[in-house]
Amino acid sequence: MNLSAIRAQLAQLAVTPAKTLGQNFLHDGNLARWLVAQVEPQPGERLVEIGPGLGALTEHTLARGAQLTAIEKDGRLAAHLRERFQKETATGQLAVVHGDATLFDVRALWPDGPVTVLGNLPYYVTTPLLFHFCGPAAPTERALLVMQRELAARLAATPAQAGDYGILSLVIQRRWRVQFLRTLPASVFTPTPKVASGAVWLTPRAPGELPPCDGETFEQLVRRGFSQRRKQVGKLLAVLLPDGDWPAAATRLGVSEKARAEELDLARWIALANLVRPVEPAAAQDGAREIFDVVDAANAVVGQASRAEVHARGLRHRALHIFVFNAAGELFLQRRSPWKDTHPDKWDSSAAGHLDAGESYAAAARRELREELGLDAARAAATELREVAELGPARPETGWEFIRLFVAQCDGPFRPPPEEIAWGGFFPLAIVERWIRQRPGDFAPGFLECWKRWRAL
Repeated sequence: MNLSAIRAQLAQLAVTPAKTLGQNFLHDGNLARWLVAQVEPQPGERLVEIGPGLGALTEHTLARGAQLTAIEKDGRLAAHLRERFQKETATGQLAVVHGDATLFDVRALWPDGPVTVLGNLPYYVTTPLLFHFCGPAAPTERALLVMQRELAARLAATPAQAGDYGILSLVIQRRWRVQFLRTLPASVFTPTPKVASGAVWLTPRAPGELPPCDGETFEQLVRRGFSQRRKQVGKLLAVLLPDGDWPAAATRLGVSEKARAEELDLARWIALANLVRPVEPAAAQDGAREIFDVVDAANAVVGQASRAEVHARGLRHRALHIFVFNAAGELFLQRRSPWKDTHPDKWDSSAAGHLDAGESYAAAARRELREELGLDAARAAATELREVAELGPARPETGWEFIRLFVAQCDGPFRPPPEEIAWGGFFPLAIVERWIRQRPGDFAPGFLECWKRWRAL
């Protein structure tokens, strides 16, 4: 749609662009076509568009056959989109959601698999939208976003761009590769904003591209380090370092003791986080150190063997799973770390683990609350655990495990070890049910067996 067509359409809908909604409509058709072309949406691919407005990007996305969910806060524009794209709405190719994108439940996207996000983001909520749709709670696999040029430059900045490089750059770049595509002049929008926009392309970091680190520690260090940009970073961070020894940390990082935060690149901030809270991927697959009871077909102990031997030989052994629900009745699911020796990156029960040699199921359940969910001893002891099912006999579907299922209620917060768990969050049961039905391969087999038993109860 060109400028005159957009103005005519807004007049017909009695819509006066609202600054409070960040309504600046793209009227350059060639630019809209170019933006969608960067995404290269494929027929049937799932996309989410934030703030479609009158449909400048929507029409080109639908023309390529993609399945699109468009989230529009202005009810008049949402109704217009449904009317303009009646055919696509009727066939299910387009779903128009009238609502605030910052409040959209991104968890509901998991059953449909990874999604691509695109949109011309309102300036006043760009950062909340960025973290909402590109955080670990959303199944976003790539994103093309238009935002204020200054913010786009900050997202893509490196230490070489000292004025732009900072907290936002590092927090986003730890998980995403950010490419600044181009500047969009203010003149291609109506009403004309006071500043230019920028288009950025986000793609996830490849596994192993960067060393692992504890995300919470990383962000704590970065935020503190940039809290006073003119101050030497060592003076700000010493209190968080082991023994407060910044000179030793600076030597290990290969930076000056007088360095400021903007002089440390992403790799050094990750290394610094690992000095404060070391992450050891090998701990997720230490098969020789753990010793399990080996059991027979009746779950009676017949010997002992290392974890590595038990898994390699398919020996029967014991395990437990815990379903933790919050007060709203949602189930906490964990995503296994990429370093796990079995079912890496799969979604699993709230907590799960093997019994150590001589350990009871109940004692192991308490231990897993501490080790996997990060509860301290007092909270783990105070959490009510109830055994609800025994999944026998041990068979290939259970990994040759005699599993007992426990349930508990706890709202968190949890702090799972990153060596074991990549991320975890609460999910409504209806979403979990649909997710399992549509994408069972996303889950560890043991969880699927526990879910079937729990639903049968």
